[in-house]
Amino acid sequence: MGANPFTQLVFDLFIIAAILITAYTANFYYLAFLSSKRKDALGVIETDEPTITVQLPIYNEKYVAARLVNAVCAMDYPKEKMRIMVLDDSDDDTVELLENLVEERKKEGFQIEHVRRGTRSGYKAGALKHAMKSTNTELVAIFDADFIPPSWFLKKAIPHFVTSNIGLIQCRWGHVNENYSAITQAQALSLDFHFLIEQKAKSNSHLFMNFNGTAGIWRRECIEDAGGWHTATLVEDLDLSYRAQMKGWKCLFLPDIVVDAELPVQMNAAKRQQFRWAKGSIQCAIKLLGEIALKRKIAVEAKIQAFIQLTRHIVFPLMLVQFLSLPVLLAANMNLYVVSFLPALTIAAYFAMGPGAYLIVIQKLYHESWKSKAKVLPSLLLYSAGMSVNNTVAVFDAVLGKKNEFLRTPKYGIIKNTDDWRDKAYNLPFTKTTLLEIFFGIYGLLGILISVFSNNPVFAPIIGIQTLGFFYIAYLSLSHSRFKRIKSSSNHVVTKAEKMANYGYKLAMIGIVGIIVFGAFMAFDGYGKDVYPLDLSRGYLSEISRATEPQAVMVNVLEIKDQLPKEGNPVWIFATAETDFGLMQSSLDSMYATAEKISSSPRDSSAYHTGMTSIKHSAIELRENIMNATPYMYVSVQNIIFSTMWIAAILGIFAVLKRKNQQLKAYDLANDV
Repeated sequence: MGANPFTQLVFDLFIIAAILITAYTANFYYLAFLSSKRKDALGVIETDEPTITVQLPIYNEKYVAARLVNAVCAMDYPKEKMRIMVLDDSDDDTVELLENLVEERKKEGFQIEHVRRGTRSGYKAGALKHAMKSTNTELVAIFDADFIPPSWFLKKAIPHFVTSNIGLIQCRWGHVNENYSAITQAQALSLDFHFLIEQKAKSNSHLFMNFNGTAGIWRRECIEDAGGWHTATLVEDLDLSYRAQMKGWKCLFLPDIVVDAELPVQMNAAKRQQFRWAKGSIQCAIKLLGEIALKRKIAVEAKIQAFIQLTRHIVFPLMLVQFLSLPVLLAANMNLYVVSFLPALTIAAYFAMGPGAYLIVIQKLYHESWKSKAKVLPSLLLYSAGMSVNNTVAVFDAVLGKKNEFLRTPKYGIIKNTDDWRDKAYNLPFTKTTLLEIFFGIYGLLGILISVFSNNPVFAPIIGIQTLGFFYIAYLSLSHSRFKRIKSSSNHVVTKAEKMANYGYKLAMIGIVGIIVFGAFMAFDGYGKDVYPLDLSRGYLSEISRATEPQAVMVNVLEIKDQLPKEGNPVWIFATAETDFGLMQSSLDSMYATAEKISSSPRDSSAYHTGMTSIKHSAIELRENIMNATPYMYVSVQNIIFSTMWIAAILGIFAVLKRKNQQLKAYDLANDV
């Protein structure tokens, strides 16, 4: 019998998601192939050291701002040809720190300015746009606050402007704190993939590559010709670089020039950064793809790759579609194997397309040191899987046109493994997204049970990787959360309000953990009472459909009658007779009566064969009815009410935490500490 409409819809969504994810993954491997192809270097030119403005957009970065300014001032370049603009939109201790530092550097002969707009309009893009009004140098270099440019940077990078159509030079990001933790190692490997594969492949071809917002040098003429900095998206760097290439400018990536930077060490900061990148990319897709598609001068392959790059974050919603669909399809007994008679081939194909292929890429990328990088791959898989909830929210925010404040990723000056960030300002509390991650984690545990009890254990590792990822991200989001005052100084005395907020935070954490544990227990208990008996019943019915003796049928029918509810219908909207448990019990009574009647008949008689055939047909039909009823057991009225109360309890705790945080902010503003 065919699948019911609901199951068929879920199956169709699952297949569509699988096809699209495979396409985006295959494109990454295509770029890996392009990046491995040798290309003649453009070389460098002798230059008379053109004038350059180094722009440093900063907002509340008191732990790293001085490090950046000192590194820029230490660059080996004539002072009379290098102008430094510290674009400071801060509203905390960073302002005073930079004022003093800029004054010191001015006395040393540097052309350095402390630019204060008096507003944060347009955020980083707004600061850069404001700075361009008074920028008249040939080149413009940009560094974010957490970067540490080497002294030789300008002299080594500038000579690569070998032709007049090169508008941007993007340099590779290094990682000053790569080995600080598992999440910094995962981020470092992910960024290396982006730069050494995606950026390199595009730079070496006619494909569009993007500016990464920092560690790059622009021709001022290119910025102006492309229309300058726009503030409509959260990724002004991607936006400007694409508009420049649409105008015919070339962007060049230099993998051998590495600028060290600090990776986010707090999970909530890393999630904020990922959210901004994901949402901004989709915003740029909405803004630019129509014009790119209509541009005749852009090659077809470049258009395709632009579409893939700007929309690649839709992979995260697709991952969630697959994750949600898989347990439903397994419970409905849908065949999802690559080859039906070789279940192991499914898991082999999954790992070959994913981790296996990534290992080959790592080996080609890192050569002798590839084994140490390969050890980081499991962390990256968990990190990427767990981030799918956070990034899916970002994608939907962009598609729905929701406006978000540009929230910068806080940094703490972390370099050594012994450095600590937990008692510093800027620490971020977890957000409501963490609740979703917990939900998906619990759903994944149920999915693993379903895969095992539906005789599809080969899918358990696939569900398990994502499940571990959700719990991993949620756990770090909770454990990394701190309520710290934004305007705190080194000699800050903890106030009563701050103590109460921290006590409230600890109690809230205990409450959330308790609610999660209780919810998990109730979910497992509900599965054992409501769903597992149906799975057992389907197994008994399968045995009946293969039975040759009436006595075996009678034993299995009695087992099923004990497992199935005596009455009721789980389909509480537009219920059908097929999913009515009372009618199923009547069918079982009929099967038992038929088996009992023919048990005394000769085995070669017509009555015996007719009776057994009728029983087997009834078993197959009843098994199909139970299969159709199973998904609705998850969304029973009782489960919906309980889930609503469970979510409301956690949201209530979130509201309390948010209120405490707002009270601290209000206290800061009132006392201006």
